[in-house]
Amino acid sequence: MATLTAPTSHEEQGNKKKGRRPGGRDDARLRTPAWLYAVMVAGLFLVVVPFLWMIVSSVKPNSELRQVPPTLLPHALTLSNYEALFTDLDFPRFFLNSALVSLGTMAGNMVFCSMLGYALAKLEFRGRNVLFALVVGTLMVPGVVTFVPLFVLTTNLGLTNTLPAMILPFMAGPFGVFLMRQYILSIPDELIQAARVDGAGELRIFFSVVLPLCGPALATLGVLTFLSSWNNFLWPLVVATSEDKYTLPVALALYAVGQNSTDYGLLIAGAVVVVLPVLAVFLVLQRHIMQGVASTGIK
Repeated sequence: MATLTAPTSHEEQGNKKKGRRPGGRDDARLRTPAWLYAVMVAGLFLVVVPFLWMIVSSVKPNSELRQVPPTLLPHALTLSNYEALFTDLDFPRFFLNSALVSLGTMAGNMVFCSMLGYALAKLEFRGRNVLFALVVGTLMVPGVVTFVPLFVLTTNLGLTNTLPAMILPFMAGPFGVFLMRQYILSIPDELIQAARVDGAGELRIFFSVVLPLCGPALATLGVLTFLSSWNNFLWPLVVATSEDKYTLPVALALYAVGQNSTDYGLLIAGAVVVVLPVLAVFLVLQRHIMQGVASTGIK
């Protein structure tokens, strides 16, 4: 029966010189510098403190919000800001408009960006690389440049003051196409070839083979698109001309900011309500988002 022997003194001295434990693992990899912890704590502080300040300020009265210097904790807790948010504003209507616009934009990007990404990654056709270069090039074009042409186009189509006017121009973005194309490149070509041998068409291959394998990338694209559309302010402000078509950010800005004064309590309480749905979606899909970003590399 074999017996285990302790390492000799020569082996222990060799491990000490190389900075390893007796098990062979490098001690240098196990030690994290203190300055790295300090940087991460500082970064966490910079990210978390504004959210905590917003939540605490939402339960302060307006008189305390205008106080100089500002108070760290409220002297008197009040829910009047949230009561005004739900009574003075048609909150359900504005919330529903924001949800419809955000979900429609998210669904369009997940479908159409995936289709174009599949075509650029797996289909052979003339000008494919040129088309991909154009898509990537549009990432460097500021959105303000296309603002006026989009408005003229939606006006000519008769879509002004409608929810489709807030959804259709953003149903496929260059970042989504790039993200999906890079992820679909990692799908083995053998799976697609086997589906073609079985007689499946390109649409069947896309919906039955490719799309089910793109879960992490779709989760990443969905959350980022939902966040961008949910917080969009300038385009809905220009396109919507009646109150029943306002989204939540537009309604908060128009009702909380007056000509002579600003209702900071209403504005901050509305900001808390606007942030919570996006934060909840991100926390639920965080694992898929990290996996999608990590696996979407440039090949």
